[in-house]
Amino acid sequence: MATALSELKERLGEIADLRHAGSVLNWDQSVMMPPKGSAQRGEALATVARIQHERFIAADTGRLLEAAAAEVEGQPDDSDEVRLVSKTRRDYDKARRVPSALAAAMAKASSTGYEAWVAARAADDFAMFVPYLQHNLDLVREYIDCFDEYDAPYDVVLDDYEPGGTSVHVRALFDELKGELVPLIAQLRDHEVDASPLHVAYPIAGQRQLSGEVIRLMGYTDDGWRFDDTVHPFASSFGRGDVRITTRFEDDYFPMGLYGAMHECGHGLYEQGVSEALQRTPLSHPPSLALHESQSRMWENFVGRGRQFNHFLNPRLVALAGGALDGFSADAVFKALNAVKPTLIRFEADETTYGMHIILRFELEQELLEGKLALADLPEAWNSRMRDYLGIEVPSDADGVLQDVHWAAGLIGYFPTYALGNLIAGQLWEKIEQDLPDLDAQIAAGELQGLREWLGENVHRHGGKFSSAELLQRVVGEPIAVGPFVRHLKAKLSDVYELPLA
Repeated sequence: MATALSELKERLGEIADLRHAGSVLNWDQSVMMPPKGSAQRGEALATVARIQHERFIAADTGRLLEAAAAEVEGQPDDSDEVRLVSKTRRDYDKARRVPSALAAAMAKASSTGYEAWVAARAADDFAMFVPYLQHNLDLVREYIDCFDEYDAPYDVVLDDYEPGGTSVHVRALFDELKGELVPLIAQLRDHEVDASPLHVAYPIAGQRQLSGEVIRLMGYTDDGWRFDDTVHPFASSFGRGDVRITTRFEDDYFPMGLYGAMHECGHGLYEQGVSEALQRTPLSHPPSLALHESQSRMWENFVGRGRQFNHFLNPRLVALAGGALDGFSADAVFKALNAVKPTLIRFEADETTYGMHIILRFELEQELLEGKLALADLPEAWNSRMRDYLGIEVPSDADGVLQDVHWAAGLIGYFPTYALGNLIAGQLWEKIEQDLPDLDAQIAAGELQGLREWLGENVHRHGGKFSSAELLQRVVGEPIAVGPFVRHLKAKLSDVYELPLA
């Protein structure tokens, strides 16, 4: 006779299958679908989202949850079964507050918003995008109205990406981070590093070859992954044997493609590393986007832009550049990759200024949600803060308010997780260096297996079994903190600028 827990797992498996189907449709829209397919794709995504939502919030799911909770009573608190019931209960209690029609409408708006954003960005015309962004905001506000137990409207959407997170806590961390970054940026403003190696005419074919070689060193395999081009890089996973990553190549800025690929491969390694026992359940994905982002930022910046890996990679980097990098030393490229120089585009930003891009977006989307900022005023608000925070004049909406896909897809509350991921990466890296004393030597030899296996054992395999806070406590023994990331920055920048940075 089947137990309630086994019946619950089967039901959750079917819901996971529907989620994967929707994810495949989203991946195809961003990578393969012809533009004229957007209307029909929006309808298909809405249908899948509605069916998935209805099946999850059905009374039978609640009945099985109650019975399964009784069955696992008395088991260790950190067992797979107890954590599955606990995580499902949390998701169920939140999801059942949201009408299925609203869930479907949000999925459809995400699809149509994406296509509108692509067109508006290409045309450098924010006005083209305003109706779609307004519709997404209206739907998000309707979603927020389904909940009344949160301290602030923003906390409702933040909780979707960073469960348990609050705007008060994030703001406190960001205030501390800003207090470290602003003087650091100012200290380095008058010290120039030659960034010209990054802006050579690098053949796209060479970039693609180089990126493929690097992600294979990280753990990419042809039989379990795909690697494609897209407008805005992202990663998707439909199971341990089907991981999709993308990047964007530019012929005059090779870091875009290479480090975008490393970033997304970091996400993919996390998804691939989740225990087989957790597949087709709510525990089959990482517990938060901040923890997810810690992996991609670690591979992109701590490894990819680190001195050891950069020197290892330099011969191939130069060989595939078609002569464009002849005459530049490995040291020159390393320093260029880590120079502190404010930029317009978030995912071109160096590690140090990147956090200011996130703080800007965190502030603006709260003001939008709360009605303190009108959509018509959003471009100027964006441009004004870019001047204040980074000293940059924004020449166009395409390079300003239209640069990111998130608001087009209705992903409001997502941005803070990028900077939180940097902080977690700093904490994990300090622990990894303690546990792997020869880490630098391994990376300098292009041997990344040791790092990948450490992450797999300590982070990846657990999936969503533990919250971010619990996992951090288990691995590094402390809650999320600013200090380790700042220490990492100052150590690297002391090397780059040959200056003592206390």
